[in-house]
Amino acid sequence: MKILNLYACLGGNRYKWGDEHEITAVEWDEELARMYQERFPNDNVIVADAHQYLLDHYKEFDFIWSSPPCPTHSTFQFSMKNKRKMQYPDMKLYEEIIFLDNFFNGKYVVENVISYYKPLIQHKKRGRHFYWTNFFIPHELNERKAPTMTRNKNELLKWIDFYNYDFNKYRGQQDKRRLARNMVDYNVGKTILDTAMGINKKMNIEQVSLLE
Repeated sequence: MKILNLYACLGGNRYKWGDEHEITAVEWDEELARMYQERFPNDNVIVADAHQYLLDHYKEFDFIWSSPPCPTHSTFQFSMKNKRKMQYPDMKLYEEIIFLDNFFNGKYVVENVISYYKPLIQHKKRGRHFYWTNFFIPHELNERKAPTMTRNKNELLKWIDFYNYDFNKYRGQQDKRRLARNMVDYNVGKTILDTAMGINKKMNIEQVSLLE
């Protein structure tokens, strides 16, 4: 299956997808892209604007996973309203959902944090995240209990242990703790892809039966 993994970061969602698929990962941060390629040498890693890449290449794939930037939608943003300069919610999230739902012929999932406002498009709430998909996903995604967000050095150590990955390798400009917090649990990524593949297999069997 040809898979497009947008806003790939370090590939938290991709970790248990195996190597039998043809995977293209898009990440704008060159350092993260380098580290992703190091983790998944068989993937095609592209440094680019994921939002534009989706528009230009969506027809080339069977399954698309998108995890657009979440800070402007998060409950943390609302909780800090009296302590920081506010931002408009980044509406690229909804642009991608609407676009995929109307123009993409494969299976898709758009993932984001639980927002501080009522979502503008019907969603599926699973654990600590919202998901928009064009197929059913299980109510239980086998998500592990993530470390608690704190402001001390111990938090990063907990994330390193949680993902069995050393985030200190990162030499870019982004906060390492934020990178770790934004990773999608690899069990969730596997459960959702397995579900999408199961639906695809069932559809193929039904189509063969109709032709016989």
